[in-house]
Amino acid sequence: MSRNLDGFFRHIAACNTAVLPGGRLEFRLGTQPAGWVQPDLLPVLLRHGMTHAGDSVTLDDPTRLEQVGEAMAREGVYRSHHELFDVWTDMGRPPVARIDRGALPLFGLMAAGVHLNGLVRRPDGLYLWIARRSMTKRLDPGKLDHLVAGGIPAGHTAAQALVKEAAEEASLPPELVARARPTVDIRYALDRPEGLRRDVLHCFELELPPDFVPVPADGEVEEFRLIPLREAYVLVRDTDAFKFNVNLVLIDLFLRTGMIDPATPEGQRLRHGLTGWHAPKTD
Repeated sequence: MSRNLDGFFRHIAACNTAVLPGGRLEFRLGTQPAGWVQPDLLPVLLRHGMTHAGDSVTLDDPTRLEQVGEAMAREGVYRSHHELFDVWTDMGRPPVARIDRGALPLFGLMAAGVHLNGLVRRPDGLYLWIARRSMTKRLDPGKLDHLVAGGIPAGHTAAQALVKEAAEEASLPPELVARARPTVDIRYALDRPEGLRRDVLHCFELELPPDFVPVPADGEVEEFRLIPLREAYVLVRDTDAFKFNVNLVLIDLFLRTGMIDPATPEGQRLRHGLTGWHAPKTD
């Protein structure tokens, strides 16, 4: 494939636009830092029982976060997704709270999701199942997406969320999804219209039978298409056709399949850009 990898680096940059703290206040749950909030949100947070000292805002009792989030949604501070997500101060430890998915960027909280590369092996090479997101989706309607991708609801492991999303989005049976293997965790931090996203994508890969055809089940997908992996490579390199974070998962796939040489300095830079929150820092 082409040695010019600038198109891939631009996706890494586009998903790491957040400058931290960048004028934000540190958001703490109990004694632990958990996220970042904009100063203009401070009056709302104080009204809901949080405390402000220096450059930090603290909710002393993390278990109150769900209740606070519900109240803020009723007040119109953000639009509720009516879906609870776990909240961590450290993803290596158990979650400490829950909050509506729509509030995660508002607080700059870490969020976790799953992405599945659905591959088909043919005599002429690897093919990739892709989805087109419904035009009614709140986020990035009409963009290309993975066969299966979604956030991890509260109380679910990544594997459990993958089974759930696979059934809802593509009618994949659990026994088939059970063959998926984990590949990499991808991290990024970016500013979006909905707020600060600090996401961890738990990525999986599944080689599907040649005769399997996914079927949209929950209305979130317009259509599925099977395309050569080389076509996906060109789409990621040259366009913005895919949803922003799908590009990162596909860059990992190109590295692992050798379409991008992982041993070159450029390949190593791409790998480094996928595996940590590499946003610029301010003093």
